[in-house]
Amino acid sequence: MLSSLSLEEVIALKLELAAQSAGQPLYGVPIWQNLIAITREAVIKYALSATRSKQEAARFLGMDRPSFWEKQRYYGTYSYFASQDPEKKDPEE
Repeated sequence: MLSSLSLEEVIALKLELAAQSAGQPLYGVPIWQNLIAITREAVIKYALSATRSKQEAARFLGMDRPSFWEKQRYYGTYSYFASQDPEKKDPEE
């Protein structure tokens, strides 16, 4: 079912789930100002989940490894999957 959704629908669903989690609408949260960062973080997480290594994820995004590692640190995704799946990608990979 998720694979049949557009990117826009997935983002809307994620925002709706965040509002439900918070127990209230997300009024006052600067979503619009942070939209680019939110989207880039999501794309980095997708690249990490869709590829077999961080080097492959960097190539998938058209980045060199140092730039990709810098973006991972900036967006806090450097150890994102390590906390979810101990078998998933080593940070030094």
